[in-house]
Formats: sequence, structure tokens, C-alpha cells
Amino acid sequence: MRPANQADVWWRNATVYCLDVETFQDSNGDGIGDFRGLTSRIDHLARLGVTCLWLMPFYPSPNRDDGYDVADYYSVDPRLGTLGDFVEMMRTARHHGIRVIADLVVNHTSDQHPWFQESRSSLDNPKRDWYVWRDEPPEGAPQAVIFPDEEDSLWRRDEATGQYYLHHFYRHQPDLNISNPDVRDEIARVMGFWMELGLSGFRVDAVPYLLTTGHTQGADVETDPHSYMRALSSFMTRRSGDAIMLGEVNVPYDELMRFFGDGGDELDLSFDFPGMQAMYLALARRDAGPLRDAMVSRPLAPRDTRWATFVRNHDELTLDQLSPEQRDEVFAAFGPEPDMQVFGRGLRRRLPSMFGGDQDRIRMVYSLLFSLPGTPVLFYGEEIGMVENLDVPGRSSVRTPMQWEPGPTGGFTTADVDQMRRPMPARPFGPDHISVEAQRGDPDSLLTAMSRLADLRREMPHFGWGDVEWLESDAPSVLAHRAELDGESVIAVHHLGEAPLEVTLTTGLEPGTRVRDQLASGAGVAEPVEVAADGTLTLTLGRYAARWLRQVS
Repeated sequence: MRPANQADVWWRNATVYCLDVETFQDSNGDGIGDFRGLTSRIDHLARLGVTCLWLMPFYPSPNRDDGYDVADYYSVDPRLGTLGDFVEMMRTARHHGIRVIADLVVNHTSDQHPWFQESRSSLDNPKRDWYVWRDEPPEGAPQAVIFPDEEDSLWRRDEATGQYYLHHFYRHQPDLNISNPDVRDEIARVMGFWMELGLSGFRVDAVPYLLTTGHTQGADVETDPHSYMRALSSFMTRRSGDAIMLGEVNVPYDELMRFFGDGGDELDLSFDFPGMQAMYLALARRDAGPLRDAMVSRPLAPRDTRWATFVRNHDELTLDQLSPEQRDEVFAAFGPEPDMQVFGRGLRRRLPSMFGGDQDRIRMVYSLLFSLPGTPVLFYGEEIGMVENLDVPGRSSVRTPMQWEPGPTGGFTTADVDQMRRPMPARPFGPDHISVEAQRGDPDSLLTAMSRLADLRREMPHFGWGDVEWLESDAPSVLAHRAELDGESVIAVHHLGEAPLEVTLTTGLEPGTRVRDQLASGAGVAEPVEVAADGTLTLTLGRYAARWLRQVS
């Protein structure tokens, strides 16, 4: 049975898909992806089972940080198309039942933004206080830089006026002063503008930095910076009652909970960074313990809010919440070479290359993603097993063009290879070996398996809505949990180890209850198995096995 209010809180059982318009599909042969190209590929997202599309920044930008240095919040980068192209994409997505959210990057702007150009022009410019200026960097203020390979301070002296401006990220990204009411009003106008064009909400970039007011001075400083998030959420829901904010908040669970607010009046979804990092430690050890511990200790999100779960995102795969020793374990398993690591805290690789292309292991992890309590978020190309190109510098190694078909440009563009902004991976992971075209229609492909996972998750809202119990087993490599909804249970079992084994696990079900594996299909449809008199279930699991066991009558 589906919950009656499922449509009202659609994000609880959504499948989210993140992409960069610039690297998804080129429609005009200039080597750059664009909105018309994306529109032509909406069918692919619908077939995959995507219900929410998350767009990385598409605004005009000098593109010194892949669009996260915004120079105009009210338009589309001309390289990617026009506002008309954006609206046409929105209409097509809506026709296919796909909602769209976009990055809201308002912790900082580009230093080329007209606001900053005005702000830096003189000490008494009306927009001077739109950014954070000081005569000298404040003593005792936090100085930890985000990008230690390129920056050595959060403050940069501007020669025009001799003062320093704050930049938590790159020096070409000055921080906005969110304590200024005019700035807050303008950010609300930006949100309202794009919602009028159809957006169902925003992925809010760098939330903890956005709410940092320790560097600001004056009467406008809020004693509770979270009041700003509540104000943004309130504004958004007044415009559209089912719009959402998905937050990037990479902090431990006890701090993370504050960003949901009181009963979910701030973020509706928050990325589960601690759980993701624990998952990679568990995968490196082939021991489910670290992930189970993280899931057991993870607080329940407030009513109608949700954790967003993911295997990787568009940035480096950060491991900053692991201890140095734990981080070294993950590095040794999945990124032993220095050029596979970034900033000493993360990996710039995708999952298939970390696993050496092992399909059993890859599919087990995505089964885990879709069954964990939370809303699954995919990064473009994961559905076909795309990998990184380590020849591309920094975090952009995982942001190579989408591989649609065999050929030197992978069907991404009709332009020559040298016109593409980033080269595709080489053999054996390039488009001649991995592409949508090669996998579509193949019942044994990763693309087919991913689409089936998305379909099954919709058919079984237990994982999105049910009460979860983490089950005991006699095998350290096995993670098992039960999700119950309206008296019916689904049990997910995942074997993180390579050696086949027999495992006995508690179920919380009545003796004699029969369950059948929903992941088996076709000729491999599994026979039901029965819960023993002591409430346990004994299963034989192959290497990296996954089971979704649903009660049968």
C-alpha cells in the first residue's frame, strides 16, 4: 500500500539524478553540452526511472570553478543555450513526470559578478556591504582553507580600496554577506525567479559556510544564523508548497541535525556524508561493521524530511570524517596512487575503476544505495559504469562527457575530439567499451539492472517510508535491515565480501513467514524461503550478493 500523502512529500521515495548540462549532450556541434541536447535525452532519464533531475550550475560564469563562480543569477550561460531552451527542457521533463531542482550557489559569487564589481569600486558604494570587507583579516578567526593546493588564506587584499574580502573557497569567489537584509531579499528573488520557470526546489551549495556569520560585524548580524534557512524555506513553500531544499552539509550527525531545523522547517533533504564515508570504509575492509554502526547511530530525520544517500557526487569523494588511519585504509584499497587522491582528504575516482570493473561488486553497491533508508541520488554516468579520467586535473576528473555510443566522442558531440573541453576515459572504460547504446536492451547490462532497482524501489515504498530495523547476522561481511510499512516487511541483505558463504540472520518476522527475492528475474526467479521457528533466516550468498526479500502470501 502506498502512503496517502506520498505525492505531498514526493522526495521521500524519489530517485534523484545529478548532471552538468555542459557535459551531458551537445546539440549544435560546438563541443559543449547544452539545454537542447539535454532535452533530447530526457527519454533516457525517464527509462532509467529518474523522478527528480538536479542540475549543476548553468548560469553565466567565467567558468573558473565549473560554473560555481556565478556571474549572473537570472540567466543561462550563452554556451548552454537560452532561457527559452531552459523552459523547453522543463516542459519536456514535466511531461515525463520528472521534477527539476537546480544548484543554489549563494555563499559566494564570481569576482566578475556586477555586484562585486560595484562593491569593490569604493568604500562607500551602496553594495559595499553586500560582501564581507575588513581592514585586516580578523585575529583569531578560523583560517582553514577549502583548497589548500591553491589558497593559503580565507582573506584576499583588494588593491582598489586596500581592504580584504572574505572567500571561503577560491579567491575569485568572494563571499556574500548574508547578514545584509538586501542580500537576503535578492537571494529570495533569485529563488522566486527560477521557481516561476518551473523548478521544484534547490540543492543548496555549501550550507555551513553560507550560515557562518562569525566574520561579519554590525547590527544586522543574526544571533541565530539558522533563522535565515528558516526564512528561505518559508519563502519557498509560500511560492510552492511541495518545493524542496536539498542541503550540502558535510558535518557529523549531531551537527547535521540542526540543519533540518525544528520539525523540518529548514532543509527537506540533507546528504548523508557520514554514512557515505562509513560505506567506503566498510567496502575497503569487506566488513559491514562500519556502515552498520553509522546507520544505527544515524538520528532519525524529522517528520517529512529525509537523508539523501549517494555513492559519489560531483566533487572529490571526501573522506574527511574518517580518522587518518581509516582514510589510509580506503586510500590503500581504492586510490593507492597519489594522482588518485585530492587534497589529502578524498578520492577523485568513480566506483567502477576502484573495483577494477567487477560487475558483481558494483551492482551490490547500487542495490545497497537503493535500499538504504533515504533518498538515492545518482551522478550522471553511474547507470552505465562510467569511470574518471585522471588526466583531467582535480575534481573535474569525474566530470567527463556522457558516453552515449561508441566512437571517439561517445555520441556526446559531432565536433572533433580536440574541441571537447574534457577528454573521455581511455580503454577499457571509454565509450567503445561502455556506452548507453551498448547497454540499452541488454537484459544483463548494468543500465538494465539500475533501471530495475529504480522500478523496484517505487514498487516497494517500504524503503522510502517504512520503519527500519537493523538485523543481526553471524557473518561480519553481511549487512541486513528490515523495512516495515503497513504490516508488510522487506528485508535487504548485502554481502560485502568476495567469498561465498551461508549466513543466518534475525528477521523480526513470525516463524513460517515466506519471503521471495525481488531482485531475481526471468528464469532466475527465486523460490520463496521460510523463516525458521526461532525467527531466523538462513541464506546462501554468492560473492558480493544482494537480496531484496519481500513477504509473500
